[in-house]
Amino acid sequence: MGSVDLEINPVVEQQIVETVSVADSAITNIDSLHAELHDFLDILKLLIREPSVVGNEDAFFRVLRRELEDAGVAVQHYHGVLVAQGNKPHDLFLSAHIDRHGLLCTGPNEFQYAAFIAANRGEVMGDSVSEYMINKIENRFAGQRVQAHIPFVGTYIGQGEITNSYVCPERGNLIFEVNGLEYLQPGTPVSFADRLQIEDGLISAQLDNVVSAAMIIYLFQRGFQGTGMFTAQEESGRSWRYSLAWFQQERLTTQRLIVLDTSPYATREEADMQQITLRHCDANGPFSEAMTQELVERCESLGLSYGFKDEYIAEKNLMRSKPYPLGRTELGRVASASEGTVSGTTLQIPTTDYHTATETASLNAIAGLMQLLMTYL
Repeated sequence: MGSVDLEINPVVEQQIVETVSVADSAITNIDSLHAELHDFLDILKLLIREPSVVGNEDAFFRVLRRELEDAGVAVQHYHGVLVAQGNKPHDLFLSAHIDRHGLLCTGPNEFQYAAFIAANRGEVMGDSVSEYMINKIENRFAGQRVQAHIPFVGTYIGQGEITNSYVCPERGNLIFEVNGLEYLQPGTPVSFADRLQIEDGLISAQLDNVVSAAMIIYLFQRGFQGTGMFTAQEESGRSWRYSLAWFQQERLTTQRLIVLDTSPYATREEADMQQITLRHCDANGPFSEAMTQELVERCESLGLSYGFKDEYIAEKNLMRSKPYPLGRTELGRVASASEGTVSGTTLQIPTTDYHTATETASLNAIAGLMQLLMTYL
């Protein structure tokens, strides 16, 4: 899929116009939503270029802080979480993890999938979707360009290319063979060389979960007055600890926490059956019925299509010999660990090619998510 320059390419202009025409059931000014999609995609393109390999998110946190403070938002950075707040911080809490999958140099010319290195194995649950997917994605990386960065600082070091990847049964991790980065020292993060691509009404890149971070920044720029939380190390199972620790230190409880993320589907046809993906629950237990129903009602009032991921998984599992895991989300872990005193629901973008550098979402879904969240401005 070729890269397209959003600002000048007339084909992309027409795709966005068509997307707005389909998704625009509540916002009658098509030109307005057209411009808003452009503004959002500009933010997303900027963030995608910045590295944020799981466990090495510091440089990305600084980029987020700059963008939020430029918008006049109050920002506080704690260990593992960046918190931005408007004038009504307790009305609604939006959360998005900001780490992305990548490689970590773990020895002489040795590279492993960063989320599953030995230091993280104790945190990742055995029935996580990430661990289930690792065997399915092991062959997808040949030819992928990668770039190395100095830990914490994020300064660019150099580029290489993945020539092979495979699951090592002894280490239970993806091992990568990389040309061009033989000089790296252990502990150096290596990110996918990523660019936002737009074609046929779809966007693709390593969207999980930079697309949600971009959406929260966009909302603050448009006047959102609640709280936005950006968490680290979700892909290694730690982000919920940072989120919950912040609520505890602030002595806050809430049922109005919405965790934004992407949600994988097997085919583009299945992903396009809904603009919005919701959940009643995950493997940890049920989410807030009231918050989930609130999103359902807003989707229906806006004419947005939605589906429940837990229902989708249950239906697909009827035809599988090995059940697909329901998954443990950041929201579910927070709700379980807090015994329900901090809860809410999830709000996800349906995608395909999950956990790769070509994860794909439709502009129609992006426009739908934008319309839904803008009802909270």
